[in-house]
Amino acid sequence: MRINDNFEKLPESYLFSTVARKLREYKEKNPDVEVIRMDIGDVTLPLPAACVAAMHRAVDDMGAGSTFHGYGPEQGYAFLREAIAANDYEGLPVGADEIFVSDGAKSDLGNLGDIYSRDSIVAVTDPGYPVYVDSNVIDGRGGELVDGKWSRFVYLDCTPANGFKPTPPVAHADVIFLCSPANPTGAAFTRGELKAWVDYARDNKALIVFDSAYCAYVTDKDTARSIYEIEGAREVAIEVRSFSKTAGFTGLRCGYTVVPDTLVGYDAEQREVPLRKLWLRRQTTKFNGASYVIQRGAEATYSPEGKEQVKENVGYYLNNAAIIRDTLRKAGFEVYGGVDSPYVWVKYPGAADSWELFDMLLEKAHISCTPGVGFGSLGQGYIRFTGFNTLEKTREAMRRLEDVISK
Repeated sequence: MRINDNFEKLPESYLFSTVARKLREYKEKNPDVEVIRMDIGDVTLPLPAACVAAMHRAVDDMGAGSTFHGYGPEQGYAFLREAIAANDYEGLPVGADEIFVSDGAKSDLGNLGDIYSRDSIVAVTDPGYPVYVDSNVIDGRGGELVDGKWSRFVYLDCTPANGFKPTPPVAHADVIFLCSPANPTGAAFTRGELKAWVDYARDNKALIVFDSAYCAYVTDKDTARSIYEIEGAREVAIEVRSFSKTAGFTGLRCGYTVVPDTLVGYDAEQREVPLRKLWLRRQTTKFNGASYVIQRGAEATYSPEGKEQVKENVGYYLNNAAIIRDTLRKAGFEVYGGVDSPYVWVKYPGAADSWELFDMLLEKAHISCTPGVGFGSLGQGYIRFTGFNTLEKTREAMRRLEDVISK
């Protein structure tokens, strides 16, 4: 058999696996040193109690013949889809039948490539979440890698000049990946800024894949939590969300994608085809649905107790981000994000290489961050910190950093 040659076009290592390898090698050489992880966006707080209780009840359901659940609906159980529609999209034009529950946002962001043409021109932010780039390269849309850029992509530059929030390009794109609040920069679009993107997509008959996995961290009233707050977005946008960073489901795997029934693509003869129909077909063919037990746990996040517990967890991580942001600013870093986001995006004056800065902090402060260049060429010189560690370790990490900078 012949392999998919696109895999061989990818850089040898995925960003986060490279960080993990460097940490492993460092710990092998320095077994007595405690490295504080401020890099990978995994959570540290335990699951909300409401979710744990709900999953215990669901496990009991699985142990009795009268309440046992086998294969569930590929789109997700109605009880969860209805809870999502009633709570996350209260007052917005999103129905339960337009919501597809999955095993996580990352899976959906990659799998959506099954429903649009391999000839599609894809627009990605630089810097941006690596899955947007890598999944489309694997599917054959990248072209060739030339000086760190894929030849068939439209790159949306995110820099201090535009607040790390790109504006629509002059060039045409068929599929646009936007993340707000953004990973890694923490920047978040206002409704006015998103309106420009919806208008661009309508004018270009383009699709926006809107990653709002961190929407629970939005505190600013002018910042959109959902793209469907924008008039006309139902005709141009798919939205992807996750329970991972809000309710701590990173180890459980549950997310969802919204595909409005008013959203269409075009076939080779330029005939309109509903994208919801294609996504449903894709899911029923390749996916057997998220587990019943996990979906009951996700449903519990919408109970009164669950809402309060999730809010407390989000507030905890935002407080950590504020500590990081304030400490780094006082230490002389250029600091972005950390307000409507758990991520803090920073640049140290005079540091030209992200991996050198990573190595310096690891060696001198025993702190692990994420090199910004791993998110795109414009991330060079930046590093990303996350607020997802414990409060105690966040404070200790910042104390260590202050000691290093002061010397």
